Amino acid sequence: MAVSALQLAELGLHGAAFLCGIVCASALTVAQGEFGGFCLLYGTVSWTGTALSPKSFSSVSLCSFVSAVSVVVALYSFSALLYGVYGSCVEEPRGDRAWLSVALLMAFIVLFFLLVAASILRVGMNALCASMVETKALVSCQEAERKPWVSYSPTRFYSNLYSAQASAWVNVFLWCLLTVRLWWRRRRRSEEVPSQLLRSTDAESEGLFGGRPIGP
Repeated sequence: MAVSALQLAELGLHGAAFLCGIVCASALTVAQGEFGGFCLLYGTVSWTGTALSPKSFSSVSLCSFVSAVSVVVALYSFSALLYGVYGSCVEEPRGDRAWLSVALLMAFIVLFFLLVAASILRVGMNALCASMVETKALVSCQEAERKPWVSYSPTRFYSNLYSAQASAWVNVFLWCLLTVRLWWRRRRRSEEVPSQLLRSTDAESEGLFGGRPIGP
């Protein structure tokens, strides 16, 4: 079966969204692991004179929420990818208006939670970095990876947090495109239904009245 360029693009977007979700959850989990499982977002740091010392961490549930959203969205994207591949292989219809309405609603829900998770990562990282720079012991947040820490030995926590944030915002962009694609498909489907009903009515009329008169 020939697959259109738009269908291939949609499958590619779902695949990319799956990868972004996995990268975001994995990077955030690794960053937590470098600090004993504590959540660094919105945390505060002090300088002891020889090393950086965490003054406070945020609730672990905050990082767990971001990770959970990323994993759930990744699984949903992967399921949508498999369904799209299956539908293309068996030439399954692309869905009626009701199905597309449900899919569009789900896309809006996914986009909402992704925006919340990405915002938590961005604001949480900004708060953490502001606390580090205020110690006057380093110029940038990334420099903290090369500084000694009290009780911890992090090496790539900032890089992992940055990767998680970048993946989250890329995922938001991908789902914006997917939402627009679903809305466009639903609109096209809405325009096709009246045309199909009109053709069906014309066919029934021709069958009832014997069709057009045939000339001599």
